[in-house]
Amino acid sequence: MEIGEVVQDFTLDDQYGVAQQLYGYLEHGPVVLFFYPAALSKGCTEESCHFRDLKTEFEAFEAQRLGISVDGVEKQRKFSDRHAFDYPLLSDTDGSVAKQFGVKRSLDILKVKRWTFVIGSDHRLKEVIKSEVRMDAHADRALNVLRQLSSIG
Repeated sequence: MEIGEVVQDFTLDDQYGVAQQLYGYLEHGPVVLFFYPAALSKGCTEESCHFRDLKTEFEAFEAQRLGISVDGVEKQRKFSDRHAFDYPLLSDTDGSVAKQFGVKRSLDILKVKRWTFVIGSDHRLKEVIKSEVRMDAHADRALNVLRQLSSIG
């Protein structure tokens, strides 16, 4: 995916088994979609908690946070309940959405890359954030992108 491209819609179940559609979220503002390799792992917990802790900052830009991994609904629910996440965790068990975004790995150990996508309400990709080791970088950089977009528009 390239910056400026229209992001194709998808529907996945959240941690409660409820189907969630990307375009439904985009009707209310930008979306920050972050892929993480494994629910309940140390790094993914740190990253996801940082997104949770910055709720107010994301709300200032009317941005919705969506986490996504190849973990099943039950594991996503356990992860969400354990850390009181206030945003959906989407279950991409077959990896089709990960493949659509170019983050699916061929190895079974870590099935997806830790990448974050900032998608504008116009359905266009605004930024891709790639960092496998800096867990705070995803939310922090996404907020910087949202700040820049709000000053432009």
